[in-house]
Amino acid sequence: MILFVLKCTADHRFEAWFRNGDAYETQAAAKAIACPVCGDTHITKAPMAPRIAKGGRAKDDPAREGSAPEAAPVAGGGAAAPAAPPASAPPSVPAELRERFAAEVMRHLTEVRRTVETNCDYVGDRFAEEARRIHYGETDPRGIYGEATDKEAEELKEEGVTFGRIPWLPRTNS
Repeated sequence: MILFVLKCTADHRFEAWFRNGDAYETQAAAKAIACPVCGDTHITKAPMAPRIAKGGRAKDDPAREGSAPEAAPVAGGGAAAPAAPPASAPPSVPAELRERFAAEVMRHLTEVRRTVETNCDYVGDRFAEEARRIHYGETDPRGIYGEATDKEAEELKEEGVTFGRIPWLPRTNS
């Protein structure tokens, strides 16, 4: 497996794991990689520092063969995401990496929730209506959050209203 830092035309950066360099090239050419922030499929590699392994697996270790998914892009609030494969990675990816990744994603999502709640107005199930009012200049622009049905979200997208959907974690994970 190989990890690349990628970026879209809006300069959103995220990390993704690939079976090998050719898998990245094939998927990028087919526009099969999308920015997790804006959905852009014009993806390129971003400059990144090399990672040097400290010790490692034996050459005959099956985990080196790359039975991981072709790509698993992740992002945390527009910044580079944690450097680990997804929690749904195959058994060849060590459990320690999957656990570390899951914990890091949870930490980022908790931070996103805290930031949104601190800086935006909660509008509840009036989200679609309020987003339109802001989009069409009927009210002052401001950050809002709330709930919208899949149908409302699709309609907002068709109207060109800019918004994002965030996986919303409960306040406690017990």
